[in-house]
Amino acid sequence: MSEYIIQVENLVKKYGQLATVMRKIAEELKAQGVFDADLLGVDHFIWDQLQPDVPLTQVGSHAATDLVESGDITETEASEFIHNEVRDKLAEIGKWLGFEASTETKVAEGSKVDAVWQATIGNMGRVIYVFEVQTKGSIDSLILNLLKSQNNPAVQGVVAVSDAKQLEKIKRHASGVSGMSAKLRYWDYEEVLSVHAALESVNEAINKLGLVPQGFAG
Repeated sequence: MSEYIIQVENLVKKYGQLATVMRKIAEELKAQGVFDADLLGVDHFIWDQLQPDVPLTQVGSHAATDLVESGDITETEASEFIHNEVRDKLAEIGKWLGFEASTETKVAEGSKVDAVWQATIGNMGRVIYVFEVQTKGSIDSLILNLLKSQNNPAVQGVVAVSDAKQLEKIKRHASGVSGMSAKLRYWDYEEVLSVHAALESVNEAINKLGLVPQGFAG
C-alpha cells in the first residue's frame, strides 16, 4: 500500500508541475491577445501545434511515402494506396457504429462512391450516407458524382473527405451547384483517423472482456 501511495504522490507532483507550465503558456498566450486561453485552451493549442501540416497524399502509415522516396512506387500509386486506406477506415467506422457499410458501391445511375453507410429505420425504410475521398484529381468530378448519388431517394447525406486545403476548394466549387451546397458535408481526414483509432481501441477493449463473442462490430 505504501508503494501505491508513493506512486500517487509522484503523479500528483508531476501533474502540479505540468499545470504550472501550462499556466505560464496560458499567460503568454493572453499576452499575445488570446484572451480566452485557459488550461483547456492551452491543451488544444499544444495539440494543434503538434499536428503535421501535410496533404492527404502523405497521411496514414509512412510506408507509402518511404516507397515513393525509394523509387519502388510512383506518387500516383502512393496516392491510390492512401485513398484506399482512408476509404477502408470509413467503412470500418460505419460498421463499428452499427451501420451496414461497404466500399466502392453504386448508389445511383452513374454514381459509384468510395464508402457507404446504410441502415433500416423502422417504417422509414433504408437511409444511406455516402462518402467520397479526395486525394487528387478533378474536384468537379467528385461533386458531380456526389450530386448524382442524390438521385437515390434513400441518400440522406453526402460527405467529402480530404485534407483541410482541398476541403476549402471543394466548398468553393460546391457553392455554385444547385442542390449540393446545402447537403454536402465535409470531414477532415485527421478527424477520420482519430475517430477510427478511438473506435478501434473501444472495440479491442470490449472484445477482451469476452462479453460478446463476435465483438460489437459484428
